[in-house]
Amino acid sequence: MARTIWILGDQLTHRHSALAKADRDADVVLFIESRKRGAHIRYHQRKLVLIYSAMRHFARELREAGWTVDYHHLAETEDFAEGWKRHLTRFQPDEVWMMEPNSLPEQKAAETIVRRIERPLRTFPSCQFLVGRDEFAEFAAGKKRLLMENHYRAARKRFRILVDEAGEPEGGAWNYDAENRKTLTDWQREGAAKPPRQNSHPPDPVTRDVIRDVGSFFPKAPGRAEGFALAVTREQALEDLRGFVRERLARFGDYQDLMLAESPGMFHSWVSASINIGLLDPMECIDAAVNAYWERGAPLSAVEGFVRQILGWREFINGVYWLKMPEYGESNALSAERPLPDFFYTAETDLNCLRCTIGEVRETAYNHHIQRLMVLGNFLLLAGVRPQEALRWFLEMYIDAFDWVMAANVLGMALHADGGFMATKPYAGSGAYIDRMSNYCKGCRYDPKKKSGEGACPFNLLYWAFYDRHAKRFGANPRTAVMIKSWQKRTESDRETILREAGEFLDSHVPLAP
Repeated sequence: MARTIWILGDQLTHRHSALAKADRDADVVLFIESRKRGAHIRYHQRKLVLIYSAMRHFARELREAGWTVDYHHLAETEDFAEGWKRHLTRFQPDEVWMMEPNSLPEQKAAETIVRRIERPLRTFPSCQFLVGRDEFAEFAAGKKRLLMENHYRAARKRFRILVDEAGEPEGGAWNYDAENRKTLTDWQREGAAKPPRQNSHPPDPVTRDVIRDVGSFFPKAPGRAEGFALAVTREQALEDLRGFVRERLARFGDYQDLMLAESPGMFHSWVSASINIGLLDPMECIDAAVNAYWERGAPLSAVEGFVRQILGWREFINGVYWLKMPEYGESNALSAERPLPDFFYTAETDLNCLRCTIGEVRETAYNHHIQRLMVLGNFLLLAGVRPQEALRWFLEMYIDAFDWVMAANVLGMALHADGGFMATKPYAGSGAYIDRMSNYCKGCRYDPKKKSGEGACPFNLLYWAFYDRHAKRFGANPRTAVMIKSWQKRTESDRETILREAGEFLDSHVPLAP
């Protein structure tokens, strides 16, 4: 029986579960670069370069390993259907094998194509996650609200990560998040350590060809492909992982929430994209950090923080995605209806924190998690931007963004659009938080210490306007009731002034559609 093993652009792992069952001597491996899929939304140029270059390099590795590979490039392939038409002309598979797609759009596209070509489809469980979809559904069964921390602790015990023989956590605590929140003042007091430069992987001929193709076929895509130097092979990704563990992990814990205009990424790993497209295995990343703790004395708080990002958040948000989608994608519990402002693409705004953060993602297709959550997500939440427009922007702009990654992170965590299914309170913050955790406020025309009046930080105005707007919803929540009470204790004159100035800011910066 002849089979085609169809590998998608975010499944570039030699542990691929369908490939592992295939016959190298008889089966054909298929890759399709679809121009239509690449233009589905306005993806950042560097994201497109990453996917297509990594696909071409992976296909070359398979050929060198003895596989028959049928590869369809952008220049010749309008969509998946056209690629399959040519594939069937050359090969006549009796069956199509795939690893289960990581996101719903790819799953639906694959199912449509296979029905059209009238071939049976056999799917294999994904090897890119540690907790299967059915396992997560069992964890979630009967629960009205899910907590990542509960899932994380269960996963730590199951996989024996930083636990003793009795299943108790190393160091006596499950979570060292409280130790991983050092501020700008702390950083300055402790010597203002600068992170080492991120690894750079200059484009080889394959990547240079991709850069030209992206410029030709996606000229309106945001960002710049020039300067691309990300890992596109497993070897390069492993080099990045080793570099993080060796050079940045020790300070990652302390400063993982710190934001500096001159240091994109800070002490973060930058390996999320490599994990999400299959170049790195999540468990090998966890093991690398844990081994640094046992063998080289890396700080437990830093190691646990890194483990939590992968075994905790990554697994949790993937589980929520497959549990709740597609209905989850339309979540809008707070009835947010303002359109995404144009400056999210241009970075042309007078708020320095937004200008720096958006400018950084325009340049690099990357921000670390606090920039995404407490600057960008916070602003979108407070301003009442429609969740689906915010979600689209995150999917477009980030090198590590895929549908399964961003749905729960944006709709649930950042925007509270799911009504609190996965977060007990909204991640709303005033200008004081950004001032404490960054150097963005220095030189900004707005003063984070000013609550209203000329020069008041818009985050302060929007913060209180947000809680005024949603006082009924959050007044009974123990984690937010204190803010509501504080707001309601203000004089009527103060409240009117803040609400008027917040409205004026929104009308000028985030106007409602006519």
